[in-house]
Amino acid sequence: MNFSSFSMQYPSLAAENTLDVLQLIRTPNVGPVTFFQLIRRFGAAAEALAALPELSVRGGRRQALIPCPREAAQKEMEAVETFGARIILYGAPDYPKLLHAISDPPPLITVIGHVHLWKGDIVAMVGARNASANGCQFAARLAKEISESRLSIASGLARGIDTFVHKGSLATGTIAVIAGGIDNIYPPENEALYKQIRETGVIVSEQPFSAIPYSSAFPGRNRIIAGMSLGTVVVEASLKSGSLITARFATENNREVFAVPGSPLDPRSRGCNHLIKQGANMVESATDILQGIAHLRNITLEENPPMAYASDYTAATPDNNELGATRRLILEKLGTTPVAVDEIIEQCQIPAQVALTILLELELAGRLKRSAGNKVYLTEVLTEEVA
Repeated sequence: MNFSSFSMQYPSLAAENTLDVLQLIRTPNVGPVTFFQLIRRFGAAAEALAALPELSVRGGRRQALIPCPREAAQKEMEAVETFGARIILYGAPDYPKLLHAISDPPPLITVIGHVHLWKGDIVAMVGARNASANGCQFAARLAKEISESRLSIASGLARGIDTFVHKGSLATGTIAVIAGGIDNIYPPENEALYKQIRETGVIVSEQPFSAIPYSSAFPGRNRIIAGMSLGTVVVEASLKSGSLITARFATENNREVFAVPGSPLDPRSRGCNHLIKQGANMVESATDILQGIAHLRNITLEENPPMAYASDYTAATPDNNELGATRRLILEKLGTTPVAVDEIIEQCQIPAQVALTILLELELAGRLKRSAGNKVYLTEVLTEEVA
């Protein structure tokens, strides 16, 4: 890889009303990808909010989808402010630079601490929760040496490797990305570390204030860790660990992946050894990492030129009768196993924006889910609609 710049994937939200953005992203069935599709179609969060009920009914929802109440969004904003944190929108100056360029960036993040730490270059470091003593010691040393080279270190504040990564980079400022609300300390034994990072580093979350971490929130956290970083270092990991998910996100977004090799007899090393077999950079010292990201240092972020997203989207959208026939065609191609959106478009031989409109409606109706790699699947087989 040889990049001098990354481009923003979506239109900036910096001019949006924060309350509108918060209300839209907190609405059920609206994830980051769906959020930005709505913005592209309607031009602004307020207009998208007004359209949600009709779109969800067209997607097959019996009762129209009700957006997140305005009062609930206002209450969250007040709680964030009272806690001493703040909300940053996609495209705003303090939003992490490289996070703009991933395929599914959070429309907003809640942060507390010193955001200047992600103004420069970042390296992510992750690993096993049940890490070995040697693995933890090595992770702390790597984090310290890398951060002393004017790089910020990002990790997930989890038990094991993550904890020692943060401890190793505390002196120079460390970035903790968490899977719960900004005020939710998890795991509880990291309360003291959380407080230290709040004072000298920065903590970030895309989850609602006071949200309890749930299983599917951790991959989302991992994509942020990888997405804000030039590269991801895996110190110890099993073959089915979340750390390998973080590495996959890094690869998918054209970032470097590094892995520390280990004994083939230790299950905690099999994930790292697997990454090296797949082409990851092998790490024996901080120098390996610094040399591996040298070509990505000090890259710039290019903002996409202004586009008439709403008019472009509407121009490609057929009337309701045509949509009905096309919707049945798309439903025939969908099942409970994820399939690439591009594959659906190719097999159905329909314009991309038409397919995206129908998939958007199905998702808002709660009948369709998204998975990694721009894939979608039905929440249940809808045989009665395609018979």
